[in-house]
Amino acid sequence: MHNRKISRVLVLAAALAVAAITPAVAQKPFVEVGKQPPITILVASTPWYPAFEKVVGLYEQQTGNQIKLDTTPFGGMLEKARNAVRTGKSPYDLMMLDTQWTIEFYEGGFVSPLKEIDAAFDLPKEVMSFGDSGYWNAQKRWRTADGGKLMAYTVLGNVQLLYYRADVLKQAGLAPPKTWGDVLAACTKLNDPPKTYGFVARGEKGNGIRYDWQSVMLAEGASVVKDPAAGDFTVTINSAQAKAALDLYIDLLKRCGPPNYGSLGQGDVIQLLATGKAPMGDVVTAAFASFEDPAKSAVVGKLETVPLPAGRNGGQGAVIGNWNAVIPKDAPDAQKKAALAFSRWFVTYDAQRAFAQAGGIPNRSDVYTSDLAKESRLRWMPAYLETQKFARQELGYAEGALVEQILGLRLNQALIGEMSSSKALNTAAKEIEELFKKNARKTGSLPPLPE
Repeated sequence: MHNRKISRVLVLAAALAVAAITPAVAQKPFVEVGKQPPITILVASTPWYPAFEKVVGLYEQQTGNQIKLDTTPFGGMLEKARNAVRTGKSPYDLMMLDTQWTIEFYEGGFVSPLKEIDAAFDLPKEVMSFGDSGYWNAQKRWRTADGGKLMAYTVLGNVQLLYYRADVLKQAGLAPPKTWGDVLAACTKLNDPPKTYGFVARGEKGNGIRYDWQSVMLAEGASVVKDPAAGDFTVTINSAQAKAALDLYIDLLKRCGPPNYGSLGQGDVIQLLATGKAPMGDVVTAAFASFEDPAKSAVVGKLETVPLPAGRNGGQGAVIGNWNAVIPKDAPDAQKKAALAFSRWFVTYDAQRAFAQAGGIPNRSDVYTSDLAKESRLRWMPAYLETQKFARQELGYAEGALVEQILGLRLNQALIGEMSSSKALNTAAKEIEELFKKNARKTGSLPPLPE
């Protein structure tokens, strides 16, 4: 873990970078927020971080208000956030939480409902809800705007897209894949190790394999839990559909990935695509900007995107991987208001437009329907908008982080051959059911798969 405070030089450089992108609007405030005390934001060192840093610099330039960024690797974020809200006075005034962590903070009363800070605060209607993940209905114990309080807003609404080299596929006589079966057929044809690996996705233990595999799981019509929104926590992860999805995922990575497929992380997948070693891959939308950067990429202008492919029965799946901005309950009142002032500025059309131009994923629908969508470097926008029609939140319950740990271990064990796919899913199902039993959930499980 490391802390990083933006120096005044970097802030000025970031502000100038965005000002160069948006010369017409950088000279006037996007919205008047008044003079505010300095705030500190906890944020992850993710592919979208550079864009966020630039927009923070623009906010400082426009308003004169100061922001310190504590930039932390993904693996250390949850621990820092948990510690911050239990100190009596949070060192952070705004924290970015990965979507499955939010329930723990909502349910534990660790963050302030935004309207309790300012009753007049509302998100513009153009700001997308990303599965209502910013709302919390305490009675239902569910994230929903129906009877729920607004606890957060989405800073970055990631989903996975299928990236492919249009030139390589065309030369091989292949069309962009429409099904996961098409991906397997295409990557098998394109695979030429060690020169070329036909398809890459994350296989590493933990969040990586859980998140990437669940898109295939959803496309195959499988689920982890039967109906958690209605309080039915019957575990369904060891269904025949889930096994088919896992077998396919293992086949894809083993047949078409590099030898270390079982430890591939997000940085590895991005590097393989960026260096031209892989003509296809499953990776977050926020990575697109790096593929268009000549300093980081050998494939500038060559990668295209489509929504993730369909399963055998035509269903499509994508998991929303958004980051939510929350204000800690134990931050001082003046700091809360300052954090909300930045938030009010950040969700404006102009700020989100600048965020997109800097390489971020905007949270407003009107940015996607603007002239920006016609720019070559933002050509991912149509595939992203299409994906939002079927993308879903997963693990949206208090046990979500622990369920991810279970799945992240067992799926990886199946991938690297320590367990059969059936045994891995049966083991995960038993462990998840026990977790729900401890929490007095209405639960149960499917009969075990034949091992």
